Amino acid sequence: MNRIIEKVLIANRGVPAVRIMHTCRDRRIPTTAVYSTPDRLSHHVFMADTAMHIGDAPPVESYLNMDKIIDAAIKSQSDAIHPGWGFLAENAEFAQRVIDAGLIWIGPSPKVIAMMGDKIEAKLLARKAAVPTIPGISGVTDTGRVSKWMEEEGVAFPVMIKAASGGGGKGMVKIENNQQMEQGLAQVRSEARKSFGDDAVLVEKYIENGRHIEVQIVGDEHGNVIHLFERECTIQRRNQKIVEEAPSPSLTEDQRREICSTAVRLMREIGYTTAGTVEFIFDPAEKRFYFLEVNTRLQVEHGVTELITGLDIVGIMLDAAMGKKLPFQQSDILANRWALEVRLNAEDPRTFSPSFGTISRLLVPMGPGVRVASGVYEGADIPPYYDSLFMLLMTAGAVREDAIRIMDRSISRNLRVEGIKTLAPLLLSIIRHPAFIAGDFSTRFVEERLDELVSMFKEKDSADEVLKIARYVAEISALGPQKWM
Repeated sequence: MNRIIEKVLIANRGVPAVRIMHTCRDRRIPTTAVYSTPDRLSHHVFMADTAMHIGDAPPVESYLNMDKIIDAAIKSQSDAIHPGWGFLAENAEFAQRVIDAGLIWIGPSPKVIAMMGDKIEAKLLARKAAVPTIPGISGVTDTGRVSKWMEEEGVAFPVMIKAASGGGGKGMVKIENNQQMEQGLAQVRSEARKSFGDDAVLVEKYIENGRHIEVQIVGDEHGNVIHLFERECTIQRRNQKIVEEAPSPSLTEDQRREICSTAVRLMREIGYTTAGTVEFIFDPAEKRFYFLEVNTRLQVEHGVTELITGLDIVGIMLDAAMGKKLPFQQSDILANRWALEVRLNAEDPRTFSPSFGTISRLLVPMGPGVRVASGVYEGADIPPYYDSLFMLLMTAGAVREDAIRIMDRSISRNLRVEGIKTLAPLLLSIIRHPAFIAGDFSTRFVEERLDELVSMFKEKDSADEVLKIARYVAEISALGPQKWM
């Protein structure tokens, strides 16, 4: 049944809110922004057609407050809600409440969100769809059970303890030996209880030198499920991605076909609609991939897939929410470019500690092959209450070398952010590292090479020298000849 979306409320802030608004503008669909008190002058607030204040700084009082968001949608005469990523994007209760309020939910069904949000149930469903899963044990409450499982299954250390309801790199601890087991289990259960309100955990074999590969899926209410190829998201810090690319340099063509068709099979099995991602860990030693989880939302890194396919994934989500059929078949989807994305976070690149404050100067990269998804403007504040991501920088070229070269130009010559610290120096060190250029990396790349990457930072670049000269010339022009001259 076709529905019409007249106005979209975006239940988010910053980069995801601005990204969704761009597509809505293309479609001539008005938007409503929601904002907390410190976000009243944010980029997404200025960009929307309507803006509604929903509470104070803490997310529980604003961006996680379901009642206030639904009330804002009704008051602003919005008939649909898009959650973006983060906050309530994978919250089945929120999705259901949006539908119960008579609004259109731009995302998968609450039932599918709930199924995939439980890592244990998701793993069972993957097995049912004949998708390979990492050897593991669920419902762990004591270390004895883990030791027994490892002995019976012949699993050696290291292993990974994970929160069953986890996500975003939280509630995960790698265990190297028996001595670390007790403390690791207690730590994950405690983190899981605090972050997700559920202390259920599972333990899995840890894949050494694993590569993180995910497949972008889109589906409609008419039973069509199509993949838009894969992305490599292996370069991470603290289990969170910072560099992504499409396609993956780790796979052969046969492996690419297999991983993409496996993802489609799983999503078809669960009746998936709209955009979503199936995440895998690839073991380069055994040349095997294992199911990790399904992200039932728009992914941060969806832009690299849009760059290689020419599609608008947010637009596809709007169409799916209106009950429309996908306008293409699998054979129509072709990837004819290589795209790279880096996440610019407001963090100290040496320690990853957050860096908050006002962006006093901002020069955004431009030029051939560059795409920027920004949530800020020059003069904007980076508040301490939310995720530190403020910009996604993407580049594309005919081949991987081109995408890397354009990224190097974009970060080193065309990007300037002052007033806060950013990950830019680290990102530049990563893309210039010979191992990254050769495609030789794992999820531990940053962890293992951090000192080396930091040593590659350039403290001053040519732009700094040019500024110094310009300042000197301006001083002489304004003040005339000086005594010391």
